[in-house]
Amino acid sequence: MDEIVKQAMRRWPNVPHCFGWLALDARGAWWMRDARAQACGAFTSGAPGAKGARLLHEGLQRFVQRNYQPDERGRWFFQNGPQRVFVELEAAPLIWRILPDGEVQSHDWQAAGGTIDGAFVDEHGRLFLHSPRALGLVHSQDMLAAADAIEAGRLPLPEEVRFASLPQRFGYVLSPQAQHTTEPGKT
Repeated sequence: MDEIVKQAMRRWPNVPHCFGWLALDARGAWWMRDARAQACGAFTSGAPGAKGARLLHEGLQRFVQRNYQPDERGRWFFQNGPQRVFVELEAAPLIWRILPDGEVQSHDWQAAGGTIDGAFVDEHGRLFLHSPRALGLVHSQDMLAAADAIEAGRLPLPEEVRFASLPQRFGYVLSPQAQHTTEPGKT
Protein backbone atom coordinates (compact mmCIF):
# COMPACT_ATOMS: atom_id res chain seq x y z
CA MET A 1 0.00 0.00 0.00
CA ASP A 2 1.30 3.46 -0.87
CA GLU A 3 2.63 5.52 2.06
CA ILE A 4 0.44 8.48 1.07
CA VAL A 5 -2.61 6.20 1.39
CA LYS A 6 -1.52 5.06 4.86
CA GLN A 7 -1.08 8.68 5.93
CA ALA A 8 -4.56 9.59 4.69
CA MET A 9 -6.05 6.64 6.58
CA ARG A 10 -4.44 7.86 9.82
CA ARG A 11 -5.57 11.43 9.24
CA TRP A 12 -9.19 10.58 8.35
CA PRO A 13 -10.02 7.23 10.00
CA ASN A 14 -13.82 7.33 9.69
CA VAL A 15 -14.49 7.93 6.00
CA PRO A 16 -17.47 5.85 4.79
CA HIS A 17 -16.87 2.98 2.38
CA CYS A 18 -17.83 3.30 -1.28
CA PHE A 19 -19.78 0.61 -3.15
CA GLY A 20 -20.56 0.11 -6.83
CA TRP A 21 -18.25 2.74 -8.32
CA LEU A 22 -15.34 0.56 -9.44
CA ALA A 23 -15.31 -2.79 -11.25
CA LEU A 24 -12.83 -5.32 -12.64
CA ASP A 25 -13.79 -7.23 -15.77
CA ALA A 26 -12.75 -10.72 -16.89
CA ARG A 27 -9.85 -9.31 -18.92
CA GLY A 28 -8.30 -7.30 -16.09
CA ALA A 29 -9.70 -3.92 -17.16
CA TRP A 30 -10.90 -1.43 -14.55
CA TRP A 31 -14.25 0.33 -15.00
CA MET A 32 -15.52 3.50 -13.33
CA ARG A 33 -19.25 3.23 -12.65
CA ASP A 34 -20.86 6.58 -11.96
CA ALA A 35 -24.47 6.95 -10.80
CA ARG A 36 -25.69 6.79 -14.40
CA ALA A 37 -23.93 3.45 -15.05
CA GLN A 38 -25.19 2.02 -11.76
CA ALA A 39 -28.75 3.06 -12.65
CA CYS A 40 -28.46 0.92 -15.81
CA GLY A 41 -28.01 -2.23 -13.72
CA ALA A 42 -25.40 -4.43 -12.10
CA PHE A 43 -21.92 -4.50 -13.62
CA THR A 44 -22.45 -8.05 -14.87
CA SER A 45 -26.01 -7.48 -16.11
CA GLY A 46 -25.06 -6.90 -19.74
CA ALA A 47 -27.43 -3.94 -19.83
CA PRO A 48 -26.34 -1.10 -22.12
CA GLY A 49 -24.30 1.43 -20.15
CA ALA A 50 -24.07 -0.69 -16.97
CA LYS A 51 -20.32 -1.28 -17.24
CA GLY A 52 -19.55 2.42 -17.08
CA ALA A 53 -16.38 3.96 -18.48
CA ARG A 54 -13.16 2.01 -18.87
CA LEU A 55 -10.30 3.42 -16.81
CA LEU A 56 -7.57 4.18 -19.36
CA HIS A 57 -5.16 6.45 -17.47
CA GLU A 58 -2.09 4.26 -16.84
CA GLY A 59 -0.95 6.14 -13.73
CA LEU A 60 -4.38 5.79 -12.14
CA GLN A 61 -4.51 2.10 -13.09
CA ARG A 62 -1.16 1.53 -11.37
CA PHE A 63 -2.33 3.44 -8.27
CA VAL A 64 -5.49 1.33 -8.05
CA GLN A 65 -3.55 -1.91 -8.52
CA ARG A 66 -0.91 -1.07 -5.88
CA ASN A 67 -3.67 -0.45 -3.35
CA TYR A 68 -5.96 -3.38 -4.27
CA GLN A 69 -6.57 -6.09 -1.67
CA PRO A 70 -9.27 -8.12 0.12
CA ASP A 71 -10.86 -7.47 3.47
CA GLU A 72 -11.57 -10.16 6.07
CA ARG A 73 -14.98 -10.88 4.43
CA GLY A 74 -13.56 -11.58 0.96
CA ARG A 75 -14.58 -8.25 -0.52
CA TRP A 76 -11.82 -6.85 -2.72
CA PHE A 77 -11.27 -3.12 -2.54
CA PHE A 78 -9.09 -0.26 -3.66
CA GLN A 79 -7.86 1.81 -0.71
CA ASN A 80 -8.28 5.34 -2.08
CA GLY A 81 -6.66 7.44 0.60
CA PRO A 82 -8.89 7.09 3.65
CA GLN A 83 -11.77 5.51 1.71
CA ARG A 84 -12.25 1.86 0.77
CA VAL A 85 -13.74 1.57 -2.70
CA PHE A 86 -15.16 -1.94 -2.99
CA VAL A 87 -14.77 -3.57 -6.41
CA GLU A 88 -17.47 -5.32 -8.40
CA LEU A 89 -15.91 -8.43 -9.96
CA GLU A 90 -17.00 -9.95 -13.25
CA ALA A 91 -15.37 -13.32 -12.56
CA ALA A 92 -12.60 -13.38 -9.94
CA PRO A 93 -10.41 -11.03 -7.89
CA LEU A 94 -7.38 -11.62 -10.09
CA ILE A 95 -6.87 -12.02 -13.81
CA TRP A 96 -3.86 -14.22 -14.54
CA ARG A 97 -1.48 -13.69 -17.42
CA ILE A 98 0.86 -16.47 -18.54
CA LEU A 99 4.20 -14.83 -19.38
CA PRO A 100 6.47 -16.11 -22.19
CA ASP A 101 8.74 -17.76 -19.60
CA GLY A 102 5.73 -19.65 -18.18
CA GLU A 103 5.47 -17.53 -15.03
CA VAL A 104 1.95 -16.74 -13.85
CA GLN A 105 1.37 -13.05 -13.08
CA SER A 106 -1.80 -11.19 -12.10
CA HIS A 107 -3.34 -8.18 -13.82
CA ASP A 108 -1.74 -6.01 -11.11
CA TRP A 109 1.74 -7.22 -12.09
CA GLN A 110 2.29 -9.44 -9.05
CA ALA A 111 3.60 -12.97 -9.29
CA ALA A 112 1.20 -15.74 -8.30
CA GLY A 113 2.78 -15.74 -4.85
CA GLY A 114 3.97 -19.33 -4.86
CA THR A 115 2.94 -22.37 -6.74
CA ILE A 116 -0.42 -22.71 -8.41
CA ASP A 117 -2.16 -25.26 -6.21
CA GLY A 118 -5.36 -25.72 -8.18
CA ALA A 119 -6.84 -25.34 -11.65
CA PHE A 120 -10.56 -25.25 -12.44
CA VAL A 121 -12.60 -25.12 -15.64
CA ASP A 122 -16.14 -23.77 -15.38
CA GLU A 123 -19.17 -24.55 -17.53
CA HIS A 124 -18.20 -21.69 -19.89
CA GLY A 125 -14.76 -23.19 -20.58
CA ARG A 126 -12.96 -20.53 -18.55
CA LEU A 127 -9.81 -21.57 -16.69
CA PHE A 128 -9.27 -20.41 -13.11
CA LEU A 129 -6.03 -20.88 -11.17
CA HIS A 130 -5.63 -20.78 -7.42
CA SER A 131 -2.45 -19.59 -5.70
CA PRO A 132 -1.67 -18.70 -2.10
CA ARG A 133 -2.64 -15.12 -3.00
CA ALA A 134 -6.14 -15.79 -4.41
CA LEU A 135 -8.20 -17.32 -7.17
CA GLY A 136 -7.85 -15.78 -10.60
CA LEU A 137 -9.21 -16.23 -14.09
CA VAL A 138 -6.72 -16.92 -16.87
CA HIS A 139 -6.93 -14.10 -19.42
CA SER A 140 -8.64 -15.30 -22.61
CA GLN A 141 -5.57 -14.42 -24.71
CA ASP A 142 -3.42 -16.76 -22.59
CA MET A 143 -5.51 -19.92 -22.82
CA LEU A 144 -3.17 -21.57 -25.32
CA ALA A 145 -0.12 -20.87 -23.11
CA ALA A 146 -2.05 -22.23 -20.11
CA ALA A 147 -3.01 -25.37 -22.03
CA ASP A 148 0.64 -25.89 -22.98
CA ALA A 149 1.66 -25.42 -19.31
CA ILE A 150 -0.95 -27.99 -18.19
CA GLU A 151 0.20 -30.46 -20.82
CA ALA A 152 3.84 -29.96 -19.77
CA GLY A 153 2.93 -30.48 -16.09
CA ARG A 154 3.77 -26.90 -15.02
CA LEU A 155 0.15 -26.29 -14.04
CA PRO A 156 -2.19 -28.80 -12.36
CA LEU A 157 -4.84 -30.68 -14.30
CA PRO A 158 -8.07 -28.71 -14.07
CA GLU A 159 -11.09 -29.85 -12.09
CA GLU A 160 -14.54 -29.16 -13.54
CA VAL A 161 -16.58 -26.72 -11.45
CA ARG A 162 -19.71 -24.58 -11.65
CA PHE A 163 -18.85 -20.89 -11.80
CA ALA A 164 -21.44 -20.09 -9.11
CA SER A 165 -19.56 -22.28 -6.62
CA LEU A 166 -16.23 -20.46 -6.88
CA PRO A 167 -16.85 -17.35 -4.71
CA GLN A 168 -17.95 -19.38 -1.68
CA ARG A 169 -15.32 -22.07 -2.19
CA PHE A 170 -12.48 -19.54 -2.46
CA GLY A 171 -13.84 -16.87 -0.13
CA TYR A 172 -14.45 -13.86 -2.34
CA VAL A 173 -17.46 -11.66 -3.08
CA LEU A 174 -18.41 -10.87 -6.67
CA SER A 175 -20.65 -7.93 -5.78
CA PRO A 176 -19.87 -6.15 -2.53
CA GLN A 177 -22.52 -3.60 -3.53
CA ALA A 178 -25.26 -6.25 -3.70
CA GLN A 179 -24.07 -7.75 -0.41
CA HIS A 180 -23.99 -4.31 1.22
CA THR A 181 -27.49 -3.51 -0.02
CA THR A 182 -28.92 -6.72 1.44
CA GLU A 183 -27.10 -6.31 4.79
CA PRO A 184 -28.09 -2.86 6.07
CA GLY A 185 -25.95 -1.42 8.80
CA LYS A 186 -22.83 -3.41 7.86
CA THR A 187 -19.70 -1.91 6.36
